[in-house]
Amino acid sequence: MKVFIGKYPRWWGPYQIADLLQKVGLSEDRCDKFGDWIAATKISNLCNWIESKRKRKIQVRIDKYDTWSMDVTLSYIILPMLKQLKETTHSAADVDDKDVPKKLRSTSAPEKENEWDLDGNYFARWDWVLDEMIWAFSLHLEEDSWPEKHDKRMRNGFRLFGKYYQNLWD
Repeated sequence: MKVFIGKYPRWWGPYQIADLLQKVGLSEDRCDKFGDWIAATKISNLCNWIESKRKRKIQVRIDKYDTWSMDVTLSYIILPMLKQLKETTHSAADVDDKDVPKKLRSTSAPEKENEWDLDGNYFARWDWVLDEMIWAFSLHLEEDSWPEKHDKRMRNGFRLFGKYYQNLWD
């Protein structure tokens, strides 16, 4: 297998253009107003059109032996990505209470000050889910070490990976 995935192209929109003006001394408030003005003009459409033409460079070559044990092959890629996501994440997924232990559920969190606030366990639930995914993929890579007693937890880690797959971003 050979994989090359380049960086995302840098996005240039109305507010990124306006932020450049801070470098020449314009206040943040004035830059925001200028960004609002640009967003309401055809310049915003031009930014979107330019973005649609820029593509991320991606090259993937799969050899026959890569799919012989594809679950293990993918685990070698997924595990370090999950670990990095956990270390660098700035957000959290909206995790269902039924997917975590009772002590982490929203119903076990201290009362919220405001209706719109996140509960006190919100980020802890996502950390727990990431930890379960990491544990499952780690164990999967340890040859001959899948004791029957760990099978249920490992399957749950993979289930959580599938369920929260679209939340694996930072």
